[in-house]
Amino acid sequence: MKPETLKPETLKPETRNPETRNPETLKPETLKPSSLIFVAGHRGMVGAAVVREMARLGLRPPLTATHAELDLIDQAATHAFLAHHRPDCVIVAAARVGGIEANRSALGTFLYENMMIAANVIHGAFKAGVPRLLFLGSTCIYPRLAPQPIPEDALLSGPLEPTNEGYALAKIAGLKLCQYYRQQYGVLYHSAMPTNLYGTGDNYHPEHSHVLPALIRKFEEARTTGAQEVTLWGSGKPRREFLHVDDLARALLFLLQLDDPPDWVNVGSGEDLTIRELAEQVQTAVGTRCALRFDTSMPDGPPRKLCDTTLIRSLGWRPEIPLPDGLKRTVAEYRAELAADTLRGN
Repeated sequence: MKPETLKPETLKPETRNPETRNPETLKPETLKPSSLIFVAGHRGMVGAAVVREMARLGLRPPLTATHAELDLIDQAATHAFLAHHRPDCVIVAAARVGGIEANRSALGTFLYENMMIAANVIHGAFKAGVPRLLFLGSTCIYPRLAPQPIPEDALLSGPLEPTNEGYALAKIAGLKLCQYYRQQYGVLYHSAMPTNLYGTGDNYHPEHSHVLPALIRKFEEARTTGAQEVTLWGSGKPRREFLHVDDLARALLFLLQLDDPPDWVNVGSGEDLTIRELAEQVQTAVGTRCALRFDTSMPDGPPRKLCDTTLIRSLGWRPEIPLPDGLKRTVAEYRAELAADTLRGN
């Protein structure tokens, strides 16, 4: 069932008594309009997109908590929160994220914090009797030299990309914990592996952002200052795939309608381009013609990273936002947020 087919007035509300839940006897369920969903990380780019998509579909407002209200790295606090609220479903969109420099300079931090978030939320949900959970990973879980496009079964088939190994290991641990709890206890815990994301609410920090928001910031600053040249990291030759965050949100709500979703599934556009080509498209969206200079002393990362989306497409999901259209929207949002002094990473 696709999310758009949900009709609150035609579906019976959830009547299961949360106090009687037992993780070992729970029957996994698909999402209902009345389901209480805890969106962990609702202020991040992905979590906020999920909240917007839930509102668009007319679903019940989600359960949320800011970092000040709940530190997901704190096991006791996380377990107590989940035991108190007993949501029907959890979407784990919370994570420490960053670009190449942020990852490679803090591998231990990225491993520890993301591993703790995953373990605390997944096990806490299980202890609280939550029957369904969707964990968000990343296609960086796959080997650096995985087959292209990358199929789901490439997991653990080779060495990881060294520059983000800490983050990738934490996401693999979360994915596997969901898979094993599903096998061992019958809870419907599953995972989605999105490709490189961009769009509303992205982080534009000059040192810790991902490649696409970094390009938007660089080219917009070049446009406003009249700079004649922009310097970019690496050779410009690696190929990358990009997905608008609103497309990912639609995919996640779609997956929650499936009675028997895959343990993990790739979510992407199915199309890639070189970093140079991406830079040229961002230039067009921004409206500047400055020259490009590539600093080859800086790392490129994996030579190519395109995920195989055959599985999720076979289930009935397709992306809807072409990259040029998404870039135009994102540049306009960047300018509006900059003017309002609400830009993340500014």
